[in-house]
Amino acid sequence: MLNATRKLLRLRGFCVTSFSSAEEFLASPQCETTSCVITDVRMTGMNGVELQACLADRRHDVPVIFLTAFPDDTTRRRAMDAGAVAFLAKPFDGQTLVETVHEALAKDRK
Repeated sequence: MLNATRKLLRLRGFCVTSFSSAEEFLASPQCETTSCVITDVRMTGMNGVELQACLADRRHDVPVIFLTAFPDDTTRRRAMDAGAVAFLAKPFDGQTLVETVHEALAKDRK
């Protein structure tokens, strides 16, 4: 799924960088220059909602899109209340993800 998502976004002209964990992303130089974060809810170590909170604590106001195979209303509400652009349940349509990234980048420019 990750490879297909990465390939789809690259084919649509997006620059995509993947990280093995939220912690690796936060420690990278790309953290400060990233225009949009696409994260899974469940990950080893820090989860996606914790990543979103950490970015907010750092005052890095970057749009966040959540992907999950385990959608639940509590997590969705928490992510959306904290400013997530979208909360997509797997499997999702590739076009939906592309449109969501465009929406996230448009909001970030405003």
